[in-house]
Amino acid sequence: MQEKDTREKRPVKASLAVYQKRLELIEEQLDELYEHAIKGAIIVVEGKRDTKALRSLGLDGDFRLATHHPVVNFCEVLAKSGQTVILLTDWDRRGNLLASKIKKNLHSLGTNPDTRIRNNIISLVQKEIKDVESLPSYVEKLKIVTKNKDITDSF
Repeated sequence: MQEKDTREKRPVKASLAVYQKRLELIEEQLDELYEHAIKGAIIVVEGKRDTKALRSLGLDGDFRLATHHPVVNFCEVLAKSGQTVILLTDWDRRGNLLASKIKKNLHSLGTNPDTRIRNNIISLVQKEIKDVESLPSYVEKLKIVTKNKDITDSF
């Protein structure tokens, strides 16, 4: 009976090691994104909240909002820039469609966008969050869980 009560109070779903590794890997992806931003890469996001979220994580760079222009025109501007293009749209249905359209259009213009960071983040957050704007709170949650070892050590 007591074991059941303990599980009901448990604030996390996985072991501490899983959350620690996940936090470490997400931070590696954010560091890589930061390095690309320093080198002048264009980071494509969907909206202003995504830009705000990334800035709150310490990233500053050339953020471009993909939802404010027709996709074809937007891609032409990106391709002409000559800069590395990193797609970081949300991973909900709309974001996946947008990423696919942008990637297809950029390929047709001879530009190969970087989708690796987006794909890595998606695999790390799994289904816990679905958009870029949720990243700061998710990272904060992981930091809290991994700092409070006593919460998970007894499980």
